[in-house]
Amino acid sequence: GPKGAPGMPESGYIPIPKKLARQGVKDMLRLSDARMSGTAFGSIVLHVTPEAAIGGPLALVQDGDMIRLDVASRQLELLVDDAELARRQAAWTPPPAHAGSDRGYKKLYLEQVLQADEGADFAFMQPPPDGRVTP
Repeated sequence: GPKGAPGMPESGYIPIPKKLARQGVKDMLRLSDARMSGTAFGSIVLHVTPEAAIGGPLALVQDGDMIRLDVASRQLELLVDDAELARRQAAWTPPPAHAGSDRGYKKLYLEQVLQADEGADFAFMQPPPDGRVTP
């Protein structure tokens, strides 16, 4: 996502694992809070928000978890009970700070960038809630 990389570079390419491809698996659902090249293929959900780097839902996924995707109703569901999700959330710690993010542009960016679903713009560049812009 915008904060995790930072800057949302195309880092979300997730190919079918070779072990599965050798067994004939042609497609499987891949999830990412990143961007991906337009040359990728298959069942892919991108720009998941809020991103894992700030504690979004992907930060709580563990190996072996089942995830349900219902495209028609635009639903993505982590099939883990609420008590386990609460335990994982309580144990979650943010990733270490990016090198050089203690000052300057990188600090400004990490403090102000919005999530992908909000345009990955700076918060201070958004219009006021009433939509009016004053000169």
